[in-house]
Amino acid sequence: MSDTANAPGAARKRSFIETLEIDTRLLGMIGAFVVLCLVFHFQTDGRFLTPRNIFTLAIQTVSVAIMATGMVFVIVTRHIDLSVGSLLALCSAVMGMMQVVVLPQMMGIDFGSPLIAPVAIASGLVVGVAIGAFNGWLIGYLGIPSFIVTLGGLLIWRNVAWYLTSGQTIGPLDQTFQLFGGINGTIGPFWSWILGGVGTAAALWGLWSARRAKQSHGFAVKPVWAELVMGGVLSAAILGFVAIVNAYEVPAARLRRLFEARGETLPEGYTTGYGLPISVLLLVAVAIAMTVIAKRTRFGRYIFATGGNPDAAELSGINTRLLTVKIFALLGGLCALSAVVASARLTNHANDIGTLDELRVIAAAVIGGTALSGGMGTIYGAILGAIIMQSLQSGMAMVGVDAPFQNIVVGSVLVLAVLIDIIYRKRTGGFK
Repeated sequence: MSDTANAPGAARKRSFIETLEIDTRLLGMIGAFVVLCLVFHFQTDGRFLTPRNIFTLAIQTVSVAIMATGMVFVIVTRHIDLSVGSLLALCSAVMGMMQVVVLPQMMGIDFGSPLIAPVAIASGLVVGVAIGAFNGWLIGYLGIPSFIVTLGGLLIWRNVAWYLTSGQTIGPLDQTFQLFGGINGTIGPFWSWILGGVGTAAALWGLWSARRAKQSHGFAVKPVWAELVMGGVLSAAILGFVAIVNAYEVPAARLRRLFEARGETLPEGYTTGYGLPISVLLLVAVAIAMTVIAKRTRFGRYIFATGGNPDAAELSGINTRLLTVKIFALLGGLCALSAVVASARLTNHANDIGTLDELRVIAAAVIGGTALSGGMGTIYGAILGAIIMQSLQSGMAMVGVDAPFQNIVVGSVLVLAVLIDIIYRKRTGGFK
């Protein structure tokens, strides 16, 4: 054996996964998700992984996933928000009342006017951001623990929504507003392929630009073959999802009504797919924006610095009190966006909208790798956590599992996810 091989500094041969520089925890989550889907697919006689069910899963996941991206920032800074489901309900009530009562009846704007949807959405966003900022002010400037502030909000805001609507279901909502709900708002196969191509090109450009940036600063880069493998995986994921949603065909009866509304006759044998839902595109936009905030802005760096060591962050000049206000205001705005998606999918505002969403959102963030001890978390992890949670619940419902047992399983998975996270961080030196 040569002296080089025995040298203390001899380089260890890197494994395939290490060469690709893939987070092993993320890989484990993806593996668990794949196993989960396959189990439910066989248990449901091949109904789980159909284009129709995948489409439905996607639109059901959006509202929780949007809020989960904001919950990452809250948990990273060592806070918690238990009021997101109730705040969603209040924002939904405000937007519903604006569309059905305030604008048409009080302000004389005709129902169906192009002003109704944007004004209603803007009003919901204002309410969400204002209440989020108020929560942040109570926590950051008055020193009330976030658990207590948001627990109070959980009880307050849903009941404010109930009084606002007199306990009634508000609907039907504006047709333009309903475009954000999923099946009522899709862009069709052609534009789905166009956006899929653009998304693939953007992902490949991102990999290439990141490689160039590392080279320009003298950092080591992955082998070319590893970059090609990652590019191929990303491209297959994007274009594969587009192919699946395009494969979900619009029912003939619905097509016939659409053609009749335009004064046309449905051609014999004509079929088309739904394509990408606008709500999913909204989630993609939120995910990109939140990732950029987390990784490319001073605000994002302050968030993770504060979560890592609040005292050191404050001593270094970070205004942690104002930062807390901004983080909760951001989450409040995301709750309002989720309210748009959730109420548009239901085509009305219902009093039970968003019930238990606070637990689903926190679970999604934690399952996605956000450390409750603060300082660590990713946006893509939270979204994957939301997908896993929704797949678990939908799969159990399709198999015929009773609702109480579904909650038992979800609660057990949450506890198990935290335990796995603790073990993983201890082994990888995540705890100091």
